[in-house]
Amino acid sequence: MSQHIEIEFKNMLTKAQYEKMLADFNVLPEQIIRQVNHYIDTPTQHLKKIKSALRIREFGKHIECTLKEKASEHQHLETTDMLTREQADRMLAGNGIEAPDVMGRLVLFDIPLNDLQHYGTLTTDRVELPYEGGLLVFDHSFYLHCDDYEVEYETNDETYGKTVFLQFLQQYNIEPQTAPKKIVRFMTALNNQKS
Repeated sequence: MSQHIEIEFKNMLTKAQYEKMLADFNVLPEQIIRQVNHYIDTPTQHLKKIKSALRIREFGKHIECTLKEKASEHQHLETTDMLTREQADRMLAGNGIEAPDVMGRLVLFDIPLNDLQHYGTLTTDRVELPYEGGLLVFDHSFYLHCDDYEVEYETNDETYGKTVFLQFLQQYNIEPQTAPKKIVRFMTALNNQKS
């Protein structure tokens, strides 16, 4: 198990801004890593109601289950268990939770484990680069006939990170704008598709 506080700042990008970032930072095709995120909740959205999210993420042969709990505007507590392919497949089929540390956190919040189900998948092509003592991330995500682009800055210090991120946006003439979490963007698209 790993458990840590994630501190990140996010901003949406246009396709042109995203492509300019890849060019400006000399990103090579082999630096772009594909991640597949499978989202899980109950039919009545128990996790969403407590501002948390549960996902299984696959990248390469690596599979992990992560519960993200909101701690503050830019901070989340992440609890992660590694999964085998078989464990992930059983969880995605709705056959229980095979991530013991994540399950322990879910039990604390009285989440009905038997009601958890996979409700969608979002794929992200991600670039991660060291930047000013933190990690600069460029994401192109696609899901439910949608494409979007964002930049993230991950850091260990919220005050310092905010300063670095705002300077980055200013340096590249990117207008600051709220970037909802990927799961929120996915759910918005899913709800729009249903209506």
